[in-house]
Amino acid sequence: MSRFQFKKGDKVIWIVFFCLCIISIVEVFSASSGLTYKTGNFAGPILRHVGLLLVGIACMVGVSNVQCKYFKLATPIVLFVAAVSLLLVLVIGQSTNGASRWINIAGIQYQPSELAKGATVLAVAQILSAMQTPGGTDKRAIKYILCIAVPICFFIFLENFSTALLLAIVVLAMMIVGGVPWRQLGPLLGLCAGAAGLFLFLVLAFGKVDEPETKEALTLTEKVVEKEKPTFFGKVFHRFGTWKKRIIKFTEGGEVAPEDFDLDEDAQVGHANIAIVKSNGYGVGPGNSVQRDWLSQAYSDFIFAIIIEELGLEGAFGVCLLYIVLLFRTSYIANRCENSFPAFLAMGLALMLTSQAMFNMMVAVGLGPVTGQPLPLISRGGTSTILNCIYLGMILSVSHTAKKNPGLENI
Repeated sequence: MSRFQFKKGDKVIWIVFFCLCIISIVEVFSASSGLTYKTGNFAGPILRHVGLLLVGIACMVGVSNVQCKYFKLATPIVLFVAAVSLLLVLVIGQSTNGASRWINIAGIQYQPSELAKGATVLAVAQILSAMQTPGGTDKRAIKYILCIAVPICFFIFLENFSTALLLAIVVLAMMIVGGVPWRQLGPLLGLCAGAAGLFLFLVLAFGKVDEPETKEALTLTEKVVEKEKPTFFGKVFHRFGTWKKRIIKFTEGGEVAPEDFDLDEDAQVGHANIAIVKSNGYGVGPGNSVQRDWLSQAYSDFIFAIIIEELGLEGAFGVCLLYIVLLFRTSYIANRCENSFPAFLAMGLALMLTSQAMFNMMVAVGLGPVTGQPLPLISRGGTSTILNCIYLGMILSVSHTAKKNPGLENI
């Protein structure tokens, strides 16, 4: 067994990670003014965030020193824990803005969907690698993948539609990369398109929008409150109203005059747009944001708007570039692998992180409907920060422990 080292793995991935950490610390410190005001503790929010990053780095280093072949052994355990957690959150989960997404364990908020995403990627990578044949992927592989991915996506979907959608996209991308025949993927895509149309119809037909999503309602995302547990069908349909409002707002189109814009009803969108405009393209400088005091979830779901306000378009482009480098560097690492499992695993994890990042940035600049997707490795988080560090640690493990293709070892 090789000697334990602090920085094992691809140096480019390490550089990207530390750049994201620096941006995260600076911007979370700036964007947490609302938390500072509420708690009366100036240093508390940023110290907690830095502490979680340090724990994440420790986990990342530990995982990067594990040979990637052992991740196969962890797959059934992680899948079991994720499945139990997804069921448990429906029973004892705590509600944030009408959605039960967290379990409170000894004062620590744990979001099962974050673990479920990684567990699904692990399982799909293992299935694809185990069913590779000289003529491509065995036609039975798609059946096994769907048996795992569909139930997990469904239980995530009950409370977090965007996360379920992103996970489904990642699984589909992994199947394309893994060589699943298009004669199987074609009908699956058609089925998904039909299901999406049916879902949209149900949301627009049965979603209730009687109560406007006011600024006060949006600020509830900063609190964790208990809620009355609905029936099973209530669980399935109780988010339809929220989704309908967001779809309608996003698809309404047309410019709204400043004096006609309802800043109470569309507080997040309004203040995010103001933050972007206030940057004037070059930014107001780190720590000088004004909209952080008004924008709900400025330190999480909408931190990219604060990044644009403070760092300008150059800073926003730099953040986008870091995620793009992460994806393409991981693709390079995967291409060097002789065995298929580490290659599929690394690509699946990179696709998971970058797709979430791109969706978060699209929402912040108004190219997507408002939803609760944090910016990976930058937004202030809890277990999600630690798990994302672990996922990067797995990519680093692949980069230095996976067996290389002959002739590529020194490239």
